Amino acid sequence: MIDQDRTQLTRMSSRILTLVLAAALAVCGAVPSPEAHFGHKIGADRTVLDWDRVVSYFRALEHDSDRIQVQEYGKSTEGRPLVAAFIAARGTLRDLERYRQIQKRLADPRATPEAEAARLVETGKAVVMITCSVHATEIAATHAAVEYAYRLATATDAKSRAILENVVLILVPSLNPDGLDLVTKWYRKTLGTPFEGTTPPELYQKYTGHDNNRDWYFFTQAETRATVAQLHNRWHPQIVYDVHQQGPNASRFFVPPWVDPIDPNIDPILAQTCNMIGTGMAMDLTAAAKTGVVINAMYDFWTPARHYQAYHGGLRILSEAASARLATPTAITRDQISQAAVGYRPRERSWNYLEPWLGGEWRLRDIIDYELIAMESVLYQAATRRADMLRNFYSIGRRAASRTSPWAFVIPAAQQDAGAARRLLETLAFGLVEIERAAEPIGEHPAGSYVIRMQQPYSSFAKTLLERQQYPDLREYPGGPPKRPYDVTAHTLPLLMGVKVEAIEQPAGGKLEPVGQFRFDGPPEGDTARWAELHKPGRVGLYRGWPPNMDEGWTRWVLEDQKIPYQTVRNADIQAGNLRARFDAIVFAEQSSSGIASGYRAAAMPEEYVGGVGPKGAEALKHFAQEGGTLVFLNTASEYAVEHLGLKLKNVVHGVPNREFYVPGSLLNVKLDPSHPLSVGTPAHIAVWAEESPAWEVPEGSPARVLARYATSEVLASGWLLGEKYIAGKAALVEYPLGKGRAVLFGFRPQYRAQSWQTFKLLFNAFQGSR
Repeated sequence: MIDQDRTQLTRMSSRILTLVLAAALAVCGAVPSPEAHFGHKIGADRTVLDWDRVVSYFRALEHDSDRIQVQEYGKSTEGRPLVAAFIAARGTLRDLERYRQIQKRLADPRATPEAEAARLVETGKAVVMITCSVHATEIAATHAAVEYAYRLATATDAKSRAILENVVLILVPSLNPDGLDLVTKWYRKTLGTPFEGTTPPELYQKYTGHDNNRDWYFFTQAETRATVAQLHNRWHPQIVYDVHQQGPNASRFFVPPWVDPIDPNIDPILAQTCNMIGTGMAMDLTAAAKTGVVINAMYDFWTPARHYQAYHGGLRILSEAASARLATPTAITRDQISQAAVGYRPRERSWNYLEPWLGGEWRLRDIIDYELIAMESVLYQAATRRADMLRNFYSIGRRAASRTSPWAFVIPAAQQDAGAARRLLETLAFGLVEIERAAEPIGEHPAGSYVIRMQQPYSSFAKTLLERQQYPDLREYPGGPPKRPYDVTAHTLPLLMGVKVEAIEQPAGGKLEPVGQFRFDGPPEGDTARWAELHKPGRVGLYRGWPPNMDEGWTRWVLEDQKIPYQTVRNADIQAGNLRARFDAIVFAEQSSSGIASGYRAAAMPEEYVGGVGPKGAEALKHFAQEGGTLVFLNTASEYAVEHLGLKLKNVVHGVPNREFYVPGSLLNVKLDPSHPLSVGTPAHIAVWAEESPAWEVPEGSPARVLARYATSEVLASGWLLGEKYIAGKAALVEYPLGKGRAVLFGFRPQYRAQSWQTFKLLFNAFQGSR
């Protein structure tokens, strides 16, 4: 009898499963395929996608599948829709807000007792966000997103069902739709020409270009702010998988584990989970016969500029696939494979690079295939360890809220730069950091001071941005050259912005009150946010050559954000002369001397984009200064002034090997000349952003005036510096007379990624006219 019941039950289950699958297949038949929508197979050679067609495809999937909901969560810088597809089982999507509330409860352990958290873990879903193509020339991820969305909308296999039942996937097909369309337009324009597959001759994000993936803690760009506000902060994903591409001549695919260093403010649970997920991805790729997979190489886990969620309870997974020539295949010989890379040798087998890829043809479709396997791997691991993901997420928040050292950071209400102090707190608050105001004196600080206690879930975010970084001295071998950080080594906002912040180790008395708006006291001339209001800036020109220049883009953004009028100056404008009739100051952002002088070489780009200012432009710039104009050069662009304008200065670090002198993006201490007009509104002792920067010795007989010198000792303020002795006491900011005018040479980046508010005024003051 029991056996008969079991047989009937088995038959019934089989019939039910058949009906379910039939229903699913019926639905699948109505879901449009990518090929039907776009008119070609995804990843076909020489095919690229338009953003409006990508959006309309996701809308079509939403219309015809009950597994997808599409949300427009903001607008791009140029006004295109930013969209995210929420993909999960039908029942999950019907009750999506319930699962968001579970995430919200688990995100704050102070409001959620352990017993309640245990119940939520049993019922919640792992939330995974996959973000694609933030760098617009890395086009494959958007193509993969289209194909994978279709796969999940139609799949009936066991892996896909497990993912749909256990995960809420937030799929962002492009974080940079403006760039996607720009690259698509350029690719089609150059298709069939010698320039097919080249990078467009302009930034693929209006202001930041490649640096749009360095904006995850200061939140300057529209795309970043929308993604953080509407996705990260609302959904608190346990995993954010950011899909990228790298150069073509080494590994085919990178996934974590990361190389050292790992920011000590990242919870070890997160770092270990990154190791697990990344290694699982490598295993799945290898099992699928995909060679050239490397782990524990090239990419570190240090700067929050590249990841937000790691300080908010979730982990960031990065993959980097080898690139083709956009959508054009490339053939790579064994001899073209790099002999060395950070953490491995691309021509040799090693524990972290078990199956080298040693040449062949490489296509857009190859990249997509690797990325599809990686996407499924991340999601399946999240699905099978759903409860662990949620449980650990809760534990990470609890550990952060239990932090005891320091107890708090205090920001006094009296500040030299009220605008910068306000912007700093607004930035932290946007990142969900809780900020209170002291209603009574707190320790030695008066009432009205702002307090950020570390006993909160996102204290790691506040701590890493408010403290000084001590980047480890990592070498290729003892006494050898430094191991290059993947990005930069410092991100101390108080030093960048000139804001007084003090850490308090022990609990201090005084009543604290929540606050949402921030007011500071300070002298008007010190308020960066009011500079344009309090001064009449001169007529400013900003040089813009054809090779895309991120620092020029950041300068544009800063000028517009601070409401300082400017005009773009092209090569032809300079060569035409008569510059003094149009401008009082012309600014050259960080760029190589050869880039300014020569630009693109002949045959590298279509003729209209070739060349720089040239000898004729150099003579026009000299004439502009001699007639009373100000030429402003930032960081390495200063070398152009020395080489082409005849300035008598010696760069003391030119040619020094990096094992002896190295500053890969750090904050260094300088002393300003307080008597000079450029220093108005700025303290005498400040920190400046140095990154492969010059430092000068003024030879005897040179008319240069030194406006800022590096400290004579303890030059490093935050980050990493090798070879202090080379720059101690040397010039970091110089004014050089040229006829009735001058050149102002910044041996640092005064507008670094729109963050270095303390040195903005030095740049703006340079617009005020000649000496």
